[in-house]
Amino acid sequence: MRQRKSARLLVVDNDGRVLLFRFIHRSGALAGQDYWATPGGGLEEGETFHDAAIRELREETGLIRDTVGEPVADREFSLQMPDGECVSAFEKYYLVTSHDATLSRLGWTPDESEVIADHHWWSRDELMHTTEIVWPEQILQMLATAAPR
Repeated sequence: MRQRKSARLLVVDNDGRVLLFRFIHRSGALAGQDYWATPGGGLEEGETFHDAAIRELREETGLIRDTVGEPVADREFSLQMPDGECVSAFEKYYLVTSHDATLSRLGWTPDESEVIADHHWWSRDELMHTTEIVWPEQILQMLATAAPR
């Protein structure tokens, strides 16, 4: 099974809310799936996790940073891709603080434009009580250990 490496972002605003995108798959192997997830994506050829995190942050949110610090969490699991391929996913998570809730979709790929239906800045209380599917499932623990004190 191919390993897919990804950089994911825990983007937190001044009020401690975390940015999640709503993904709705209408076609392909994931048709019918509807969930919320952090910004981020796969590493490109020769790219480091750190560089991918900076690129994904810019492309998916419009936020520009020179650095994102050290990873604050990681996870490994089996993942089915939109084309049906099953991969061993390895993700590193980076904490980013945003002082502006304004986002840009200008860097989105056609695939992202097709499946990303919405965004929301989630409070920890909302995450604790939601019945929605949220990835990663340990997001509250990640935020608790990663949040600047």
